[in-house]
Amino acid sequence: MQGQNQFFDDLAKVTTGAMGTLAGMGRELEQQFRDKLRDWVGGDLVTREEFDAVREMAATARAEVEALKAELAAMRGGAAPAQPATDPIA
Repeated sequence: MQGQNQFFDDLAKVTTGAMGTLAGMGRELEQQFRDKLRDWVGGDLVTREEFDAVREMAATARAEVEALKAELAAMRGGAAPAQPATDPIA
């Protein structure tokens, strides 16, 4: 009976080790695939987080430009022509 328990213990250890190895191989293949795809496309892809950050910076810059235009118009003594702010990225 002890021999059977040892056999099943060894089998469980081998199976656990094999599953860990397969999981590691899967992660490595996925990373290699992503790297190859990025190289193939040319490496010019940006992440969603980078895109959103630049989009937010552009919206802030647009708002600042509009405020400066209004301030300049007020300094010159004339009213600034009303132009609706548009978001070409949205």
